[in-house]
Amino acid sequence: MKYIGHGAVITSAVQSTFHEGITVKYLNRHTRRAAALVGTALCLGFAASAFAQSAAPVADDSLTFHGITLSGNVDIGVQYDNHGAPESDYHPAGTNPLVAKQNNGSITAIIPSGLGQSKITLAGKEAINDEFSGVFKLETFFNPQAGTISDALKSLTINNGVGLASQTMSADSSIAGQFFGGAAYAGISSKHYGTITFGRQTSLVADGIGAYDPMAASQAFSVIGMSGTYAGGGDTEDRRFDQSIKYMFQIKHFRAAALYKIAQLGGEAHSAVSFQAGASAANATIDLFYQSSKGAVSASSLSAAQVTALGATCPGCTLSKTLAGTISDNETYAIMGSYKIASVKLLGAYENVEYKNPNSPLAGAPGTAYNDIGGYTIPYALLNQTAYTNPKKLDVFWAGAQVAVTPKLSIWLAYYNVHQNSYATGANAGCTTAVSSGCSGDLQAFSAAAIYSFNKHFDIYTGFMASNVTNGFSSGYLFTNEIDPTAGVRLRF
Repeated sequence: MKYIGHGAVITSAVQSTFHEGITVKYLNRHTRRAAALVGTALCLGFAASAFAQSAAPVADDSLTFHGITLSGNVDIGVQYDNHGAPESDYHPAGTNPLVAKQNNGSITAIIPSGLGQSKITLAGKEAINDEFSGVFKLETFFNPQAGTISDALKSLTINNGVGLASQTMSADSSIAGQFFGGAAYAGISSKHYGTITFGRQTSLVADGIGAYDPMAASQAFSVIGMSGTYAGGGDTEDRRFDQSIKYMFQIKHFRAAALYKIAQLGGEAHSAVSFQAGASAANATIDLFYQSSKGAVSASSLSAAQVTALGATCPGCTLSKTLAGTISDNETYAIMGSYKIASVKLLGAYENVEYKNPNSPLAGAPGTAYNDIGGYTIPYALLNQTAYTNPKKLDVFWAGAQVAVTPKLSIWLAYYNVHQNSYATGANAGCTTAVSSGCSGDLQAFSAAAIYSFNKHFDIYTGFMASNVTNGFSSGYLFTNEIDPTAGVRLRF
């Protein structure tokens, strides 16, 4: 690839073919817009790097009092999508930077949390004696561009009864307007015996993605950051578990963890169990993960027909708090690793997810509803519990690098691929086209980003993610490709 300028590097990277034809053929004028936005921000980063290559070490200025620390992120930026949906004031990502079913015309929007989630965190560690300490964490997610508490499920209810081409951005998530949606747990930490915590906590697979995603689980630049499907072991609501017990232990270069979600008649899943084992060497790390979720929930907007019939389907349900849903039993295996060579950190992983019909279907009296997360409800009559007569399987792969160009400037690169088997039944059994969402297909994306850190509190960033879907993955989509050049700032305190 010939180097002819920072914007041209990005353009050339996007133009290269990386699987079944993601090329400049579908980007044309959108690529030029992407190159202009990304190139301009990159030039600013390089100029800042040349201006300030080093700075004096900053003393500890954390907001800590008697072992309790207040911290947070405020991340806001601007994004152009060649095929997008109007932005949401409530979904944590604001827009669909990853190709999605309702993505339609081009949009430019002010977005929240492109590089890292905007949040306020209160955490503490208080010594009990020489061995044990009490720990806790409370975390609130918010959308700085709108001043709202993040609530992905509200983005879904806003689209209840709305035709696909007229929908605003919406997607399911573990964040549903809970005041402490990010985390709410407390426990005991030991210097020698590990840490056990109780409450609302991230899944172990989500912890792994946070550590091994080359794009650091960015919502603007990462498939596995924007979509919680993979961090949730099949369903995004399982990215975090309420009513959970989590134990983590490390001895020298080895570590292990386990999580158990206590069975409940509501919420993101009926029950779940997860395990992790890993090891580290001088320049390398590796971790293995397993997760099983029973009665996992995937929420979706109501169709126009379902809205019309809601009074009869669930007389006590309100349109602003009611959704449809699919229930499944999910099983996930994953291996993730990293290796560092000088200033380059290589990261990659493979994850396998399998969906089956629930072994114990949810059941309720006629006219009543299942209580999902965040106070949202799904009428039992609108629960699809037979979607996976043939098991659905996802093979998920990603690889990339984080390159420290200077102490302040980093370049991130990543490639993602998700392959879906054919799980359709009847006349479509074994299909490999877009005739059904149950046909085999692929989702793939290439991402690049540059991050310049003025200090530990303030970053500027720019980048893009180019994604497309094929065959069964693209069934019902208005457009099957997208590119999302993005630039923003992040303040951390």
